[in-house]
Amino acid sequence: MGLLSFIKEAGEKLFGGNAHAATNDAAKVSEANATASKAIVDYIHAMKLDAQDLAVQFDAASGEVTVAGQAADQATREKIVLCCGNVSGVSKVTDQMTVAVPTDESKYYTVVKGDTLSKIAKEFYGNANAYNAIFEANRPMLSHPDKIYPGQTLRIPPKA
Repeated sequence: MGLLSFIKEAGEKLFGGNAHAATNDAAKVSEANATASKAIVDYIHAMKLDAQDLAVQFDAASGEVTVAGQAADQATREKIVLCCGNVSGVSKVTDQMTVAVPTDESKYYTVVKGDTLSKIAKEFYGNANAYNAIFEANRPMLSHPDKIYPGQTLRIPPKA
């Protein structure tokens, strides 16, 4: 997949401000980055996602997350990448993950003000009633079809 961009100010607030603190102390920066990396891994696991040899590294200075490991399938890979990117403070994700069983990749869409899953489904599939395909593709990160927010990046699976 490579490099994906995200809106840095949008997403889950996992770091509590510590990962953004400006300091010249290399040990403190390294510790804050490690703490933020662990918070992202914990978030991935809270979403009941995992990959073999999952590794996440966060760099607060650049806002970049690097994620590696082998996912069981393409959907899990994409959801893990979204978990890394839909975090406040993250502006890009370098995806170094592999997939045990490769399939077609999804497209990505960044939500803007006024969007609904129906509107997005109409744009990508030509049918507003296909919103549930997008909702299901983004579970468990989405708990309800109406709970999307501007700046959030969603998976748009290939049309069935």
